[in-house]
Amino acid sequence: MSNRISALALPFVLAMPLAFAACNEVEDAPAETTEAEATEDKAETPDAGAAEAAAPPSSVEAPADVAAPPADAQTTASGLAYKVLEAGTGTDKPTEAAKVTVHYSGWTTDGEMFDSSVTRGKPAQFPLNRVIAGWTEGLQLMVVGEKTRFWIPVELAYQGKPGRPEGMLVFDVELLEIKEPPKPIPAPEDVAAPPDDASKTESGLAYKVLTAGTGDAHPAETSKVTVHYTGWTTDGEMFDSSINRGTPAQFPLNRVIAGWTEGLQLMVVGEKTRFWIPVDLAYQNRPGRPAGTLVFDVELLAIGE
Repeated sequence: MSNRISALALPFVLAMPLAFAACNEVEDAPAETTEAEATEDKAETPDAGAAEAAAPPSSVEAPADVAAPPADAQTTASGLAYKVLEAGTGTDKPTEAAKVTVHYSGWTTDGEMFDSSVTRGKPAQFPLNRVIAGWTEGLQLMVVGEKTRFWIPVELAYQGKPGRPEGMLVFDVELLEIKEPPKPIPAPEDVAAPPDDASKTESGLAYKVLTAGTGDAHPAETSKVTVHYTGWTTDGEMFDSSINRGTPAQFPLNRVIAGWTEGLQLMVVGEKTRFWIPVDLAYQNRPGRPAGTLVFDVELLAIGE
């Protein structure tokens, strides 16, 4: 049905790219991030301005070597040049999937500053795999506390996109914090297909109770339910998990994919069930959604009105 939504506000559902901070359309980073992530990131960004702190500068002066990397700069195979300005205190480096918190300033090679978290007085926080390629590569070379200058060639920056800073870009970046995402929850052994002891409904939904519940009431189609869940494709790839986020999901049962609407009505509070949901009861191979049959482990925590 066209009015059905995903089992939760999944990242792939909310992926609505925002513009770049370099164009002053977002505050947080020179990033291609999502609206949901930007809202979350702003809430989590450390407060850079204590009451007694001085007002942030209105601009940051371009470095003397802004026009080109100096002789003592290092260059990677991709063409990214960098020079460590201040050594860090940590040893761990972020992975591509990490969320990082940084202070930074950016200039074009003629010395024009086009963006700076320093002048805003607020560090930026964003997933490292949602920024320009030069940042994704460069910040993986850094440790917490380190300050590095990057000369990012155009093909690793904005690639001549209209409305973006042009040509090679120069950034001074200070890495303040690294947050690695939780590791994916391993797929069950029977993720590829329902086992022989699974039950099956007339619609084609297969399920197997993993843990018996303690209640006897079942949710109705219009009930609001609270659950913990993890979802995989049949090749074992985890695409979403409320457990990894550390927050149960809550939603009206008639506003999710058909396999959830049907399957959760079979459950009682405290029960944990594995569902094999065929494509016609899942996302029907719509673009941007997990494809094919989906497998969910669902624990029903509460039934509301």
